[in-house]
Amino acid sequence: MKKVPVTESDESAAARSTSSPSDGAPAPDQAEADDPVAGLQADLDRFRDLAMRSQADFENYKKRCAREKEEAIKYANKSLLEKLVSIVDHFELGLEAARNEGDKSPIYSGMNLVLKQLQDLLIENGLKPIEAIGQKFDPNLHEAIAHESSAKVPEEHVIRQTRRGYRFKDRLLRPSTVVVSSGPAKKVTSDA
Repeated sequence: MKKVPVTESDESAAARSTSSPSDGAPAPDQAEADDPVAGLQADLDRFRDLAMRSQADFENYKKRCAREKEEAIKYANKSLLEKLVSIVDHFELGLEAARNEGDKSPIYSGMNLVLKQLQDLLIENGLKPIEAIGQKFDPNLHEAIAHESSAKVPEEHVIRQTRRGYRFKDRLLRPSTVVVSSGPAKKVTSDA
């Protein structure tokens, strides 16, 4: 076998590669290269952590999907009820016109019964009318279309409702359209 002469630069390079940075321990890459079990253990730990994170993400995804499905089922009738509410509004206007003929009128009595049935149907399906008249104005439930002075109704309270508002389960379906009191009329004094 032929002997290859070792040069000084080869020896210094070998010494530098085996020397440690400062504490005498081998570099991490060198330790993994020297100990394949440690490298495999590090890979195993990394993949185990990745698998646990993926499993947790998947569980969160399943919970979110179940919650969204439950909410979709809970509020599935929303668009139908919105359409029914506008029909009830027009029906109430017709009922007011029939009232002009007299409360004893058979048309008024029949329309009143039909309105009651419609309102019961809406309530069965989770729709609740918002009571506004006499209540303190709440911008979350009411939509003010005007302010009027009133000696009978306190300031910032609803004088009358022009369109009924509704809640659908725990959400606002439509705000009440209202006229709000601005308090008693202020007297204008003139210095003439």
